[in-house]
Amino acid sequence: MKEFISKKATKINLLDFKSLPMRTFHITWFSFFICFFGWFGIAPLMAVVREELQLTKEQIGSTIIASVAITVLARLAIGWLCDRIGPRITYTYLLILGAIPVIAIGLSNSFETFLLFRLTIGIIGASFVITQYHSSVMFAPNVVGTANATTAGWGNLGGGVTQMIMPLLFAGFIALGFSDNSSWRYAMVVPGIIMIVMGIIYYKYTKDTPEGNFKDLKKIKEAETGQADRSGKRENTFMTAVKDIRVWALFFIYAASFGIELTINNIGAIYYKDYFDLDLKTAGLIAGLFGLMNLFARSLGGYFGDKAGIKWGLKGRILFLFTVLILEGIMLITFSQMRLLPMAIAVMILFSLCVQMAEGATFSIVPFVNKKAVGAVSGIVGAGGNVGAVLAGFLLRSEEVSYPNALLILGICVAVISLFSFLVRFSEKEEKIAGREIKASLENLVSVKN
Repeated sequence: MKEFISKKATKINLLDFKSLPMRTFHITWFSFFICFFGWFGIAPLMAVVREELQLTKEQIGSTIIASVAITVLARLAIGWLCDRIGPRITYTYLLILGAIPVIAIGLSNSFETFLLFRLTIGIIGASFVITQYHSSVMFAPNVVGTANATTAGWGNLGGGVTQMIMPLLFAGFIALGFSDNSSWRYAMVVPGIIMIVMGIIYYKYTKDTPEGNFKDLKKIKEAETGQADRSGKRENTFMTAVKDIRVWALFFIYAASFGIELTINNIGAIYYKDYFDLDLKTAGLIAGLFGLMNLFARSLGGYFGDKAGIKWGLKGRILFLFTVLILEGIMLITFSQMRLLPMAIAVMILFSLCVQMAEGATFSIVPFVNKKAVGAVSGIVGAGGNVGAVLAGFLLRSEEVSYPNALLILGICVAVISLFSFLVRFSEKEEKIAGREIKASLENLVSVKN
């Protein structure tokens, strides 16, 4: 056990760019950040797109649904691919191929073409699964929750930064003499180009595991055993994950946390513009505060999840998840009733803190559910976030339901789903195994310090 743990990082040193786990940590979170930037880059510019393409509220709702719907299937497929070919190759292809629709959305000239590009862009949202998979295999149990939460949180930060940067890029192209209709199109080229660059970096500077790439490890195993490796078992582990009620409980929990975050990312700017009578830049800056909480909030969720796990075992992680999730529901209900701008901003920040801590707490549990199918479990749970966003999108696209009333309904749903936390149960054997792993990783950490 100690030999296995010692190959993983037992601490997070943010200034370490040389060791494989920490180099992967930095590359994977920034790749996810850029994917998030491309995924939601168009959201803060929707007021301009709405005017040019003459979009109705229902059509905007349809584009929101499209942007997250395809990600459900993509995350399931990407999780399976990570188990099969490894996160390094999977992320490389996703970054480079995903950049194409991000750049090409500027070719849209109607609702139908715009909808098609938003649907295609949604595939890059599956980058989350690779991010979680890669950090799960690089870090030991005592810090894996913190590592997962931080890489995901700093990646999700792209959702907040894009709310601020894209209007500025748009304004920059306006200042260069381009029209409104051209400027939003050119602005979307920027994240697309950076995605291509990160795809090359990911391929060159990361490996699938602390021990090496899947392909190389497979050759070593075949050389040692004298037999070809059979991959059929991987398909069985995926089905095992599908049949596990804990996986589906976490699926709905993530729908109630990350699904809500995606929803706010999509409507935040236009919500503040329409309901508080703000200009596009100001609305984008305020909406961006929601995503900026990812700088530390999701990390806190993973950190406290790890601490609860060290002190109280896997049950402690679950109890912490329930607490932050029910607080999220309460904060969302409160936010939906705010009519004064300062109060709305204050409550939104508290709401954001709870949302992102719930996300971090969720993925502090995921690595312990099924160690033989980390990709499958991450993919299914990750897909839950997008299912939640799709369902919220159907509610938001209705002409009969205002955005504040829709948020009120969503807040009630989140509070109810928090009870699903108690469906995530671990056997006494699983608790003991997790305890031994944490003990081994802590002992290894002490030996490294000494």
